[in-house]
Amino acid sequence: MTNEDLHLRNPKTFNEKIQWLKIYDCTPLKTRLTDKVLVRDWVKEKIGEEYLKPVLWVGKQFDDIPFDILPQKFMIKANNGCKWHFKIKNKDDFIKNKVVVNVVKKRFDGWMKQTFFPYAGFEMQYKDIEPQILIEPLLIDDVNPIEYEIYCFNGKPKIYQKIVYSLPPLCSVYNEDYSESDIVFNLMYSKKYEPAQEILKEAVEKSKILANGFKLVRVDWLLYNQKVYFNEMTFTPFSGYCKMDKNVNLKLGKMLKI
Repeated sequence: MTNEDLHLRNPKTFNEKIQWLKIYDCTPLKTRLTDKVLVRDWVKEKIGEEYLKPVLWVGKQFDDIPFDILPQKFMIKANNGCKWHFKIKNKDDFIKNKVVVNVVKKRFDGWMKQTFFPYAGFEMQYKDIEPQILIEPLLIDDVNPIEYEIYCFNGKPKIYQKIVYSLPPLCSVYNEDYSESDIVFNLMYSKKYEPAQEILKEAVEKSKILANGFKLVRVDWLLYNQKVYFNEMTFTPFSGYCKMDKNVNLKLGKMLKI
C-alpha cells in the first residue's frame, strides 16, 4: 500500500516497525483495550471515570436498541472495528426515514458477524473481540469537532496532534516540548499551527498513564465544552501504511524501540 519494501528482520521505519508489532507484539491486553466497551474499565481504573463518555446502551442486536429512551443526538458504534459507526444528529428524522434505518441496520447486522482484522492489514488486536453495539451521546456542538491524538513511544508521549474537523481539516502538530513539529501523519490535513492549550497538556499527562508498558500506542481524545473525553487506544496507527515523507518515516522509526 505504500509501494515500499518491507524489512521485518531489521525494521527501521515507522511503518515497518508497526508491521513488526502486528506480528510479534499482539497480546490479549491489546485486544481488550481495542474493544470499545471493555477499554472503559481500564480507563476508569487508570485515570478516572470522569474522562469517559456516558454509555446510553450496550447490546448485540440492532433490533433491540431502545430508540424511544435515547436522546435526539447519539453515536452508534460497533465495538469491534475502526470507523464502524453512525452519527445520529436527529433521532426523529432518523426513525422516520425507513430506508436509512434499514441501511444502518444492515451494516450493524453485518458488523456483528464479522471481525475487523482482515479488512485493514491484519491488525491482530481486533481478531478476538466479541462484537457488541455501543451507544454514546453525540458530543458535537455547532462548531467544528476537535480531537487530540497523542502518539506514545515506549510508554512516553512524544508527538501530539490537534485536528480541527473543518473543511478542509486543519491540524497542529507538536513535539514533546509543545514546540511546532515538522511531522505530518496525514497529508489530507492542512497544517495550521496554534500554541498548545492547557487542555492538550492534560490529555498528554493522562495519555502517559494509559500508555505505560506499551511499545506504541496512540491515545485519542475528543474535546467538548473545554473538557477532554477518551475516544480510543490505537496500537497500530494507519495499520502501518501511513504515506509520509521517507525522512519522517525514518525519524519516527528511530523514536520507536522494539
